[in-house]
Amino acid sequence: MRYHTPKSFDEAAAIAAKADGKTRFLAGGTDVLVQLRAGMVTPDDLIDIKHIAGVSDIARTADGGWRIGVAVSGAELGRHAALCADWPGVIEGMNLVGSTQVQGRATLVGNLCNGSPAADSVPGLIAAGATVTVTGPKGSREVAVEAIPTGPGKTVLAAGEVISAVTLPARGTGGGDAYLRFIPRTEMDIAVVGAAVNLRVVGGRITEARVALGAVAPTVILVPEAAAAIIGTDLNDAALAALTAAAEAAAKPISDKRGTAAFRKEVVGVLARRAALIAFARAKGEAK
Repeated sequence: MRYHTPKSFDEAAAIAAKADGKTRFLAGGTDVLVQLRAGMVTPDDLIDIKHIAGVSDIARTADGGWRIGVAVSGAELGRHAALCADWPGVIEGMNLVGSTQVQGRATLVGNLCNGSPAADSVPGLIAAGATVTVTGPKGSREVAVEAIPTGPGKTVLAAGEVISAVTLPARGTGGGDAYLRFIPRTEMDIAVVGAAVNLRVVGGRITEARVALGAVAPTVILVPEAAAAIIGTDLNDAALAALTAAAEAAAKPISDKRGTAAFRKEVVGVLARRAALIAFARAKGEAK
């Protein structure tokens, strides 16, 4: 195994593009190191991107959004008061990933690139309208988070490409988001169902919304029909019922030992409704 410590993402992409065997990027390492130790994968090239400038930074963008480095841990995100105030739903999703010890290493990008439809941090990122910067041999491009996963354990990233940053848009006034999941145990479990809602309230009515659902399809999914059900409303009972129905209709879950498809479809509607109520209260300044 060849171990690399590139000093830029362009260098990291060039190394990956030239590699002719199995390649893995190392930031937090909570997936790749566990897989390596268990013998699940032995990379021919392990590219450690922690030595690249800016990978541990959380910074404001020019328009008031946030740029998050790929090696920023969940624990560091949870300690950042201003980021938590802007995007509590994003942070609460990431804070559900693993144990306290894992939180000290796990990253948003690692959780995204693992390609799990049950990834806890991904619905919140999608609902927020987050993008990632993808750097490869041909340069960099911005990609919506929802376009990255293509199936269980799979992403759209081509050979030699690596995610080099996460960008959250400016929160603005009257905005609120939330993420909820269902698990069989009280902690350290994989989501059976997850739901994230991001919305904006002006004059008591919702003017913008995005709804993302996890663990009910081969990838985390953005559901425009669920968002449309609540836009223009004050989140009354009729709007909540329409949101619930849209979420259930969009869900295409499987049955496994952790839950049946019918159970997941019912729970996803419940979680979407509850997340919308929390996001609505946050948008109005009534909840943290």
